[in-house]
Amino acid sequence: MGGTALVLGSGGVTGIAWQWGVLAGLADAGVDLTTAGLVVGTSAGSIVGAQVACGVPVEQRYAAQLAAPDGELPARVGRVVLARWAWAALRSRTAAEVGARVGRLALAARTVPEAERRAVIAARLPVHEWPRDRQLLITAVDAATGAFTVFHRHRGVPLVDAVAASCAVPCVWPPMTVGGVRYIDGGARSPVNADLAAGHRRVVVLAPSPQGFGPVVSVARQVAELRRQGARVVVVSPDAAAREAFGGNSLDPARRAHAARAGRAQAPAVADAVAQVWK
Repeated sequence: MGGTALVLGSGGVTGIAWQWGVLAGLADAGVDLTTAGLVVGTSAGSIVGAQVACGVPVEQRYAAQLAAPDGELPARVGRVVLARWAWAALRSRTAAEVGARVGRLALAARTVPEAERRAVIAARLPVHEWPRDRQLLITAVDAATGAFTVFHRHRGVPLVDAVAASCAVPCVWPPMTVGGVRYIDGGARSPVNADLAAGHRRVVVLAPSPQGFGPVVSVARQVAELRRQGARVVVVSPDAAAREAFGGNSLDPARRAHAARAGRAQAPAVADAVAQVWK
């Protein structure tokens, strides 16, 4: 088996900030997750994962979460969108069917232009080149077929494009075109896609949104399989204080600083459990 894997999940703007807070708080406690040999990023986690894998200092990115959210585009996943996602899941037997159904909704939705959304993603990433000293996997879903896609350095896709695809929340942001194919959020297949860490001995999962729905597999199910295969795994999800800090809209940039502070405040309570796996 391989060594260490850090899996970073979906969760919107607040999920990004919370993950940076947790990473910073764990570093305070002497647990440095940025040494992971494998980094897996889905949606919000692709933003964080790309920077972790590229060696961007955690404290620098934590501080960025506390700054005014200039350049961000406010958004909300409304009840109608949630209902459409749920209906797509209830009608589907596989995650690929969910992705195809949700993808059709996303392709038909009115959103900002792709270029405008890509510019926001590019501004979030201080480094735009794939890392060469470790493995980074970024997840997305083909909007037309629902097929699960994993981007990595050897596919020849620009890092910003891969991350933008992974963050393309259906019906909120436009499906992103990469190599002539339009993609939606990797969370349409799983909130964390932790199964990509198979073969690694020690796995830490930061999951802002751990629940699955219908064929979209939950974090718990994927982690149970990793453990069955012999991996030591710990999952960190937002505590009650963090969930309150997120507010009712995970895509609200105004909640970013609150979420980051909540993540850092939560870290000491989970540091021992994480250290037992990581060290």
